[in-house]
Amino acid sequence: MRHRRLRRTEGLRRLVREVVPRPSQFMLPFFAVAGSGVRQPVDALPGVARLSPDLLVEEARAAHEAGVGGVLLFGVTDEKDPLGSSAHADDGVVQQAVRALRAEIPDLVIITDVCLCAYTDHGHCGVLVDGEVANDPSLEILARTAVSHAAAGADIVAPSDMMDGRVGAIRAALDAVGHGETAILSYAAKYASAFYGPFREAAGSAPGHGDRRGYQMDAPNLREAVREVLADEAEGADMVMVKPAATYLDVVREVRGATRLPLAAYHVSGEYSMIKAAAERGWLDERSAMLETLTAIIRAGADIVITYAAADAARWITEEAS
Repeated sequence: MRHRRLRRTEGLRRLVREVVPRPSQFMLPFFAVAGSGVRQPVDALPGVARLSPDLLVEEARAAHEAGVGGVLLFGVTDEKDPLGSSAHADDGVVQQAVRALRAEIPDLVIITDVCLCAYTDHGHCGVLVDGEVANDPSLEILARTAVSHAAAGADIVAPSDMMDGRVGAIRAALDAVGHGETAILSYAAKYASAFYGPFREAAGSAPGHGDRRGYQMDAPNLREAVREVLADEAEGADMVMVKPAATYLDVVREVRGATRLPLAAYHVSGEYSMIKAAAERGWLDERSAMLETLTAIIRAGADIVITYAAADAARWITEEAS
């Protein structure tokens, strides 16, 4: 037996390659801000900037033309209050960005993040009652936010708050106002991770006090992820997500075996920035390390990978295939 026979040349390796990522499997996150001509680079996320709708359209169009599967929008705003009211404002930053994208790139797949942390003055993902995040009072505001995104033109709403029952509440609210075709991608297994730091800088969403371990999942738990996914599936989720991805490949694999829904995995800011930082120091080849990481996430069972490297990865894959 000589296993090396099928490894001798690049042609042979391609012939028997088991996982071949496609550009359409990648989703590109964007941070939307108000205004025009606004580009605010994020120091902790090399290559990423907060963008006003006009510039966001330009970058989304380039990614779309490169074959990227779609975009995921986050809002960044100074309009904050205890209830996160600007999250569901008709003229909110995400709503404006969605309308601009829908008008300029009609066939672009648009996903919107549904959470309150970037819109509350306390930075938590739900409403506070006596200093604690209250689950049920948060559901109505989350549902209103999802409806406002659907009304603006989002194809998919993605609740990331980790409140219990939010998928069912959002599904009911969407159906009640005629948005029955809007899909839900649930951040079903979202862990309280140390790898979110660069994102919180980008979104201005760090909690003002305490942390999110009371509602995001505990990192050591695996079986709990399956319970969360199955609960969200039963409430009407059309797709489910594991977050983070690269450091939670065992969770991705376990969830893949538990559900037949499309499975997304979020290659989060810290995972992305570590590769970028090591590449800047010359310790890694960025292209090889990034593609190897993204391939591993797909190999573990993800159908879709949300990554800040989506546009680069799409270009690299196309170049390798030509």
